[in-house]
Amino acid sequence: LSQMGSADPENVWVFLAHNVSFSLFPSSTLNHPFAFSECPPLGLESLKVKDSQIQASSYKRMGLGPHRGRLNIQSGVEDGDIYDGAWCAEYKDQNQWLQIDAKKLTRFTAVILQGRGSIWSLDYVETFKVQVSNDTIKWKPCMNATEEAVFEGNKDSETPVLAILPEPAVAQYIRINPQTWFKNGTICLRAEIMGCELPDPNNIYPWQAEEGTKDKLDFRHHNYKEMRKLMKSVNEMCPDITRIYSIGKSYMGLKLYVMEISDNPGKHELGEPEFRYVAGMHGNEVLGRELLLNLMEYICQEYKRGNQRIVHLVEETRIHLLPSMNPDGYEMAYKKGSELAGWSLGRFSYEGIDMNHNFADLNTIMWDAIELETDKSKLINHYFPIPEHYTSEEAMVASETRAVIGWMQTIPFVLSANLHGGELVVTYPFDMTKDWAPKEHTPTPDESFFRWLATVYASTNHVMSDPDRRPCHNEDFLRYNNIINGANWHTVPGSMNDFSYLHTNCFEVTVELSCDKFPHASELPIEWESNKESLLVYMEQVHRGIKGVVKDRDTEAGIADAIIKVDDIDHHIRSAFDGDFWRLLNPGDYDVTVTAEGYFPATQSCRVEYEHYPTICDFHLTKTPKQRLREILAKGGKIPKDLQLRLRQLRIRKLRARPVNYV
Repeated sequence: LSQMGSADPENVWVFLAHNVSFSLFPSSTLNHPFAFSECPPLGLESLKVKDSQIQASSYKRMGLGPHRGRLNIQSGVEDGDIYDGAWCAEYKDQNQWLQIDAKKLTRFTAVILQGRGSIWSLDYVETFKVQVSNDTIKWKPCMNATEEAVFEGNKDSETPVLAILPEPAVAQYIRINPQTWFKNGTICLRAEIMGCELPDPNNIYPWQAEEGTKDKLDFRHHNYKEMRKLMKSVNEMCPDITRIYSIGKSYMGLKLYVMEISDNPGKHELGEPEFRYVAGMHGNEVLGRELLLNLMEYICQEYKRGNQRIVHLVEETRIHLLPSMNPDGYEMAYKKGSELAGWSLGRFSYEGIDMNHNFADLNTIMWDAIELETDKSKLINHYFPIPEHYTSEEAMVASETRAVIGWMQTIPFVLSANLHGGELVVTYPFDMTKDWAPKEHTPTPDESFFRWLATVYASTNHVMSDPDRRPCHNEDFLRYNNIINGANWHTVPGSMNDFSYLHTNCFEVTVELSCDKFPHASELPIEWESNKESLLVYMEQVHRGIKGVVKDRDTEAGIADAIIKVDDIDHHIRSAFDGDFWRLLNPGDYDVTVTAEGYFPATQSCRVEYEHYPTICDFHLTKTPKQRLREILAKGGKIPKDLQLRLRQLRIRKLRARPVNYV
């Protein structure tokens, strides 16, 4: 430092940045595709960078202002939407710029550029320059040897392009200065800046990296091989409460692994509800995958520590975690990396199928039946069969979708959530509108409980529940308290939520976890801390409502497929193969009726309390005389006298009820 001739703090850090090789990340991180710069994104895409930190030389209108110049920001899809997908300069000349205030001295290493996200316009920057400053008055250009560096920009609107600075630049401010742009368009761009915040030399306290959480978990992005390795390590650490199994394979042959967590893994226990989380349906929406891997580790660690909340959850619930429903898509996005995968690479299956639209459309079948049926009492309102054409080999159904449907049909799931990314909101069924309207509030008979489920997750999520947070793209979900009926956002035919509700007993919601579909590895600890409580408290909702066992009064054997009806809620459920059932309900008094083939129906009143445990409502059903007769005759047995008398009484009653025809 004495040779520098100055002890000015800024000069110190400039000297270090250019002469000392250092990294803020472990070597394992640097082997990842993101290692092009050693430094993480400042957070334009993740919204860590606030609107007030972004300025521009000019802008066309508010909806194309500097605050819209964020990587992967999405425009509205309706003509006349206020917000568009980029910053667009008002003028078309080389004096236009987008400026970011990093708030601290920062070692800038790279710029990522993207064109305008719009279905109406085609605009992108083809070449650009970069300048840095500490006071916004004196600007220093990024040089390439002795000349001012000109960086290659975009060749289309969507593909992100990385420009690595020839030399890292230490400053507080950075400017992107477009030089050329698509000849038929105008100056529009979306951007992310890569940079490492430098410690403040004036701070007398030792500098420490910001910690997102105190939990010691494996916070990084895991490809298929690494995911299997982590799941295996959790299983080896907690062999008594975990089991790994596969529900099938992807199109490219990658197994769809599930981690089961239970005090008796591998077995459905009578009266114990089954819960599932599904992540990675869209392969490039990766946060859910990492959260579920973290959740496995966390539950294992806390169970071993004797955390009573976790012990109770494991002992009273059978938990199934599917971290990657679309491993083929994930691998495509992973190879590009967090900032360069774009908005859609890896979203679809390898065959190009969007699995969020790939489940059987049972909604249309239900609504058509309601319109055509004159006798409403004969209408079914649950367990809608899958249409024949959907199950054929020729049907355009992804192998991953078929695997998940088989999984749903095998295990009597009670509650589920599927984890997505790209927004901050929880959506609940129905996801599809009637008559194919673009969007319209389309509630299920269980609207009030679904709203409760969505609110439980949204209200405990640190980011969603922040009243001062910025909307991700063009929709302000804060005004809905961060929950919305799926069909009222946009219609989704063939969604997993609707299929789950109409074909099985399971209630399911969709959680949009973050504005950034593929957060940088450095952001994963913060994302875990934001979602940890939400993930746990949502699982605990599987114990709300009533549960019980439907049994034969004489033999005490469980009755499978008994129908459980709740008065005033036009959606029934069925008992599982052992006769046990779970009916999710809000607190209140309910009249519950159980019917089963060959048995007399039974009704009782069940009160649901506010506590976090279900009300026990067991049912004992009596066989009808006809059913007893069938079973006795099938076994070749002798008809007992009481049954003979009962059958005779029924025949007499039937004859008396017949109308008399007088000649």
